[in-house]
Amino acid sequence: MTFREFSEKAWKIPEPFVKNRYCGLAHGIGMVDEYPSIAHQIDWDSSGYDGRFEVGMTVCVESYIGAQGGTQGVKLEQQVVLTENGCASLTGCAFETDWL
Repeated sequence: MTFREFSEKAWKIPEPFVKNRYCGLAHGIGMVDEYPSIAHQIDWDSSGYDGRFEVGMTVCVESYIGAQGGTQGVKLEQQVVLTENGCASLTGCAFETDWL
C-alpha cells in the first residue's frame, strides 16, 4: 500500500476535532516526523509525500482527539511492525476499554 492510499483510507476525523488533530496519521520510530511521516488526507496537498509501506518497516500509528476549546482529549499511539501477514503490534498492553 502507498502512503497516499493509507491516508485516503484512514478514519476521517469528525469536524469538531479536526482543528486539534495530531500532526500525522503515522510516523517512524522516534520523535514525530521520523520517516515515514504520513499526512492526514486533509493535509496531503501541503505536507504529504508518497512512498510505499514495506515488510520490516516499524511505524507508530498515532492520534489525538480533543475538541477546540475543550478541556480534555485522548492521545493514543500503537507501534507496529509490518510483516508478510499484516501488522504485528509491538505494544505489550491493551487499551483500557472498560470505562467506555
